[in-house]
Amino acid sequence: MVDGGRNGPENRVLASHTPATPLLNYSGIMSHDPSARRVQFRPSVDRMAGYVPGEQPQEDGWVKLNTNENPYPPSPRVIEAIGRAAEGRLNFYPDPLGREFCRVAARLFDVDPEWIIPGNGSDEILTILLRTFVDPGQRIAYPYPSYVLYETLGEIQGAEVERIVLRDDWSWPMEEARRQLQECRLLFVPNPNSPSGNRFPDEDLLGLLPDRGVLVLDEAYGDFCDEPHGGQLLKSDSAAGRMVVTRTLSKSYSLAGLRLGFGVAHPDVVAAMRKVKDSYNCDTLSLAAGVAALEDTDWMQANAARIRQTRQRLVEALVSRGFDVVPSQANFVWATHPDGEHRRRFEALKAQRVLVRYMVFPECDPVREGLRITVGTDEQVDRFLEALDHVGS
Repeated sequence: MVDGGRNGPENRVLASHTPATPLLNYSGIMSHDPSARRVQFRPSVDRMAGYVPGEQPQEDGWVKLNTNENPYPPSPRVIEAIGRAAEGRLNFYPDPLGREFCRVAARLFDVDPEWIIPGNGSDEILTILLRTFVDPGQRIAYPYPSYVLYETLGEIQGAEVERIVLRDDWSWPMEEARRQLQECRLLFVPNPNSPSGNRFPDEDLLGLLPDRGVLVLDEAYGDFCDEPHGGQLLKSDSAAGRMVVTRTLSKSYSLAGLRLGFGVAHPDVVAAMRKVKDSYNCDTLSLAAGVAALEDTDWMQANAARIRQTRQRLVEALVSRGFDVVPSQANFVWATHPDGEHRRRFEALKAQRVLVRYMVFPECDPVREGLRITVGTDEQVDRFLEALDHVGS
């Protein structure tokens, strides 16, 4: 996702764009007293609602199907690599370019290491792209509903954000989209999409390349597809130098707690992105873990296959209970019910310590809402279904 990463938060999409801003008095203590003297925030920051990550209960006993984490542990090689790195030179800065990680990641995409740039989660790659390509007042775009962090990052940068509202079947309104992409500097496209889980056709993606900008394919969930993709569109003639693929190790590699991702792009694009990234943006432990994880793709693929099998069982169970479910290529499903009682179910499930994601997108006409449910283990899915039956499907 957010990511955590990759979460289209229900609070974010419902929130006002003019929140009450805490005040800072001269003792450094936050105050809500309107009579207190206040510092001046950037206007774009003062106006924005901000991104709200998914709930992360810290106590045991929850079935957590709300933030698209992988329910299975990372490869044992990762734990070993972290241990070795922790015993090493932690008093020195890490390699600022993460060159060993780049060499390993490049092999997955059959490119040279100069095509790879690591980041503190793929969310940082998105931030680096905005710094590289977008000045305040310039336009970015993204499909809606999808990952609303794109909008938050654009607001922070002072960009003009264009929502391309997807059709009811989660397909692109191609003619309208092309019109909206005029003068667009960056088009962010999660593929598979979140919260719907659908994968967009390659021909649509190539047809959406901005004339004067870059298409960013956010492939956070790419390894969960029935036919996983490996950045093939990057090498097409029409996309040369105009496309960036982002990946995260949070999902398929079970490393959400370490925050490591990377971008894949033409070396000229990567060279520009390196100019604006933080000096040492990835730490020694994360880079070591990332190398070990990418070198053990068999472990990842076995877990992804288990998740795909459980996903199919979850879909069938939801459909049998009267839900409509979008065919998913991710590690989550988007489920809606004709009675529209999604918030009630979300709250009733939470009362039973089962967390899913209730999401509502008010800019759609009509307003679009539903439940995004992460694919957990078979045992977690069974517990979810029992709870769902208890609250009334």
